[in-house]
This record gives sequence, structure tokens and C-alpha cells, in this order.
Amino acid sequence: MASKTIEATDANFNELIKSDKPVMVDFTAEWCGPCRLIGPSVEQLAAEYDGQALVAKMDVDQNARIPAQFGIRSAPTLLFFRNGKLIDKVIGAVPKAVLEQKLQSVM
Repeated sequence: MASKTIEATDANFNELIKSDKPVMVDFTAEWCGPCRLIGPSVEQLAAEYDGQALVAKMDVDQNARIPAQFGIRSAPTLLFFRNGKLIDKVIGAVPKAVLEQKLQSVM
């Protein structure tokens, strides 16, 4: 199955979070063990909420401006947006149920 996650970049981020749908952005890195742990959960949520929410991943090694703007100091960090505004945040590897609860809270 093709990935439903969107690649977020410094260039497209501000447009992405202005979606009329809730947006979850996973700030991740290739070398990050905890990122690899939650990666499958993020992918599952992207598929399960396809059409209802946007799920994006941003590589913090390839994009510096947006992580700095939001004070991202550790990966994974997940930010939840509604109408372009930051609503919630999760830092570290957490169970899928926690991510889903946060995503539903911004819907």
C-alpha cells in the first residue's frame, strides 16, 4: 500500500498547516531509533484518517528553518495543527493510541 503521509519541507510547511483539515506533523530523522518505532503508527494513522486529516513527516536533518521556528530539540516530536494554529504536541515515542487521541482532539 502506498504511503498516505505527505512530505513536509521548509518550503511547503506553512501552506500545509493551513489546510481545512487537521494536520499532524511528525518531525523525524533517519538515524532516530524512537522515530523508527512510531513510524508504522504514523503511517497507519495516515491511512486510517485519509480524507479526514493530513499526516506529514518532516526530516529535521533536511529542513532546519521550521524545526527551529517551533523549538524542536528532539525527535520524534509531533505537532498537531487546526486552521494553521498549533493545538497540541507530543515529544518522544508514544503508543499509537496516544497519537490517535491527540489527532482526534484537533478534529
